[in-house]
Amino acid sequence: MRNALTVDVEDYFQVQAFAGQIGERDWDGLPHRVERNTNKVMDLFAENGVKATFFTLGWVAERYPALLRRMAAEGHEIASHGFRHRRVGDMTHAQFRDDTRHTKALLEDLSGTAVNGYRAASFSIDARTLWAHDVLAEEGHTYSSSIYPIAHDIYGMPGGERFSHRAGTGALIEVPVSTVALLGKRLPCGGGGYFRLLPYAWSRWAWRRVNGRDGQPAMFYFHPWEIDPDQPRQHGAPLRSRVRHYSRLSAMEGKIRRALRDFEWDRMDRVFLDG
Repeated sequence: MRNALTVDVEDYFQVQAFAGQIGERDWDGLPHRVERNTNKVMDLFAENGVKATFFTLGWVAERYPALLRRMAAEGHEIASHGFRHRRVGDMTHAQFRDDTRHTKALLEDLSGTAVNGYRAASFSIDARTLWAHDVLAEEGHTYSSSIYPIAHDIYGMPGGERFSHRAGTGALIEVPVSTVALLGKRLPCGGGGYFRLLPYAWSRWAWRRVNGRDGQPAMFYFHPWEIDPDQPRQHGAPLRSRVRHYSRLSAMEGKIRRALRDFEWDRMDRVFLDG
């Protein structure tokens, strides 16, 4: 079974965990590593002959348009991650619409390809922001991957559907981050920090269970900064944030290589929209 391989293209200083220490006005003055890291990710995918979906911040695309051109030239799907990594609930309906429209147009202009997908910053579509699905559809998106149906202190919609479904008025498909059902509980297995921190055997078992018992494709995501153990440290951030962000960065690339060998991967649109 083909599974969906996705990358959230943002730099190390744009994560929600450091929002209390690093403001948007500081971003341009910090060392940027997203171009180098994203090119390294594309090299890794090329070595393994896989295509992926890159949910890209407009802020990154505006500064590094060559990344968009390379993604398009190598056959990857380009999708929107919003412009400045702002959570949906931190914007009014009008602000969200403007952000969505502006980012989609920018990514399409820079890449020369249609942008159909959207992923909210920090998976911030939840029970309070379901209105965003209809805005996305109205602005020309055909799918979203913005809900993580688990309980978490930063994001999550524990009661949400586990698999792809029609959202809002039905014009948009929502593809939640993968979870596995075990002993009456719903456990995360979609990637990111969980993939980095837990043994690879857990993710492999969970994805096989999703493919086999559930008969569904898995959806895996990670960030370019997760394969960069030499990135600058934010020593003033809370301990929990530092542990989440920096733990096992040096192991991440090797684990991704194992995942690319063990499973079939493709772009989001071809896994969830084709047919």
